[in-house]
Amino acid sequence: HVVDATHPFAAQMSRNTVAACAATGTALIALERRPWAAGPGDDWTHVADLDAAAAALPDEPERVFLAIGRQHLAAFAAKPQHHYLLRLVDPPEGALPLPDAEAVISRGPFGYDDDLELLRSRRITRIVTKNAGGEGARAKLDAARTLGLPVIVVDRPALPPRASVETVAEVLAWLHAERGV
Repeated sequence: HVVDATHPFAAQMSRNTVAACAATGTALIALERRPWAAGPGDDWTHVADLDAAAAALPDEPERVFLAIGRQHLAAFAAKPQHHYLLRLVDPPEGALPLPDAEAVISRGPFGYDDDLELLRSRRITRIVTKNAGGEGARAKLDAARTLGLPVIVVDRPALPPRASVETVAEVLAWLHAERGV
């Protein structure tokens, strides 16, 4: 039995898991957080990937909060006119690949009041985020709604079909049913 509990954007790992389980006849279930959904007052633009997110940024300079992780910054070098705020878990090991960027080192989960203050104090005008879902990083979206900020949301990558659930309790129930334990 395999439980795929990888990050929603770890697509290649999930694809490999689906293929390996299919090849070996191993039972597979994915534990997936529900994606975020826009609500009243949200100004979201959905895009397919990070290149599309960079392309969706305006030509006029803005102050952009990139909530995408440090591994995926290169796409935004195509829009050097913006000031980028990055929230990273660990300090960068070298120069950031963006000409005008500031890194804030912090580990989630992040709260609404803290994110509201971060966006206000850094005069952020737009957010770019991957739709990871869950509650640990949602506060920035709630703060964006309060401030009337537009958000570019990178949709999750397409994955092969597989059974999935949203809670650990559902995974345990699946294991119980599969194994008869």
